[in-house]
Amino acid sequence: MKQSKGAGRVLRAVVRRERRAVAAGCVLGISHQIGEALVPVLIGVVVDRAVVPHDGIALARWAGVLAVVYVYLSGGFRLGSRLAEQAAERAAHTLRMGLVERALARAERAGPEHTPGALTTVATEDARRLGALCVAVPIAVGALVGVGAGAVLLLRTSVTLGLLILLGTPVLMFLGHLLARPLEQRSHTEQARAAQTASVATDLVVGVRVLQGLGAHAAAAERYRLSSRRALGATVRAARAEALQSGLMQTLTGVFIALVAYTGGLLALDGRIGLGELVAAVGLALFLPGPLEGMAWATAEFARARASARRIADADAAGAPPVPPAPTGPVAPGAGTLTVRGLPGQDLAGLQLHAAPGELLGVVIAPAHASLLLRCLTGRADRTAAHVELDGVALDGAASGAARARLLVAAHDAALFSGSLLDNVTAAAAAPGLRLDEVLRASGVHEIAASLDGGLDAPVGERGRALSGGQRQRVALARALAADPPVLVLHDPTTAVDAVTEARIATGLRTLRRERTTVLVTSSPALLAAADRVVLVDGGRVTADAPHHELVRSHAAYRSAVLA
Repeated sequence: MKQSKGAGRVLRAVVRRERRAVAAGCVLGISHQIGEALVPVLIGVVVDRAVVPHDGIALARWAGVLAVVYVYLSGGFRLGSRLAEQAAERAAHTLRMGLVERALARAERAGPEHTPGALTTVATEDARRLGALCVAVPIAVGALVGVGAGAVLLLRTSVTLGLLILLGTPVLMFLGHLLARPLEQRSHTEQARAAQTASVATDLVVGVRVLQGLGAHAAAAERYRLSSRRALGATVRAARAEALQSGLMQTLTGVFIALVAYTGGLLALDGRIGLGELVAAVGLALFLPGPLEGMAWATAEFARARASARRIADADAAGAPPVPPAPTGPVAPGAGTLTVRGLPGQDLAGLQLHAAPGELLGVVIAPAHASLLLRCLTGRADRTAAHVELDGVALDGAASGAARARLLVAAHDAALFSGSLLDNVTAAAAAPGLRLDEVLRASGVHEIAASLDGGLDAPVGERGRALSGGQRQRVALARALAADPPVLVLHDPTTAVDAVTEARIATGLRTLRRERTTVLVTSSPALLAAADRVVLVDGGRVTADAPHHELVRSHAAYRSAVLA
């Protein structure tokens, strides 16, 4: 039931978002179908009023009327198709962007069923199928009106033929709905299998070096082969269901149209309708397969869309509520005072941290507690935002969006993006006035650029795999420094860097951030030596607070944590 409600909500949201284009498409579809239905009637009129009495002037006049109708039908069809396709592309794009934004905001808490590969499938194929609703709805509405128009025109010709259409069409639509149910279920299974296979492929690409090192590439390839076969089987079953649904609908439609034509022929033989009326009746009978096939196609599209809507609703519901977005535009000025007071829970309940404006503060803390602290600072830990303040503003208040825009937390395992070295460094740059040369030297990236063909324009590969671990870490540090936030929190930014380079980075970091607040969560002696002061967190509380050299001389627990 929850899945059904979630899918219905997604379907309604797609149509509502593009309601103007869908409404315009429906109007054009309705007028197009009515025009199509009028064509056989006009031909019947031509037969009765021009061909039978041999009236050339009337023939020319009615031929002109037919030409006008055909011109309108052509133009209306083109315009309607264009509006519907544009709406479909916009709707799919909006769905993709929303899914990606929420996936990024919930990255740390996405469930196992929503791996990157699965989310990729949902954000591409499922979004495309839902966008196709903007095409299916006008076609379905126009087709339904077209069948109604055909029935009304047949009623004017013959009550028997009109009633046959009016009574037979709902039965045909109900049968089409029943035939579409297996297609909906198999379409859902097909997309789920495809998402699973995409996830396996993503895992293989990401871990290809590890697999080769372990000699497990053959087993991994077999795993992908089995997943791919299951996906292929699901696709074949969905294609069979679609073929069966389409074939049976065409058969039922053909039988229905044959019945209409046969009834019209009997009425003509009895003399109850004239020659022109018979031509019109046969023409309408030949016209009806078009809207009926349109309804059958739309029914299949609705089935696919419902299946994809269920998957998108599932992906939307996964994970924690998204982090409040930071406002766009320039970052509001602030002194840069960061305060953490007694985070909820037992681990850090007694923690009291305070970083003054422009201070370079070192924090030595156990790895598990460091991860919790960083999640609290980024707002990813539940019920902690009220205990973190920036310039006196709690990060859960009405002004929290503006406050978060002044705080950047850079994790030590931050991923790089495909592109050049420069693209990655400037991905979040606070232009204009970026001190790029100073950033490159402070982070040691200028040495990386000098060692690569192409310098700053050298490609780093997918997720930076063309670089070593230490190089990737320096590029991630440069990206954080280039953002130039008023308050920057760095977590172990140099764990994969050699000691000489680490010492240069410590000096460059202190120089570059001398007017900005910086918090270093690390146990690196080189970085802590550059800090104005260092706090030691033990047992969830600050147990020491002094410059690095004083703590090394006087505090045994600090020496054990930093120098051991």
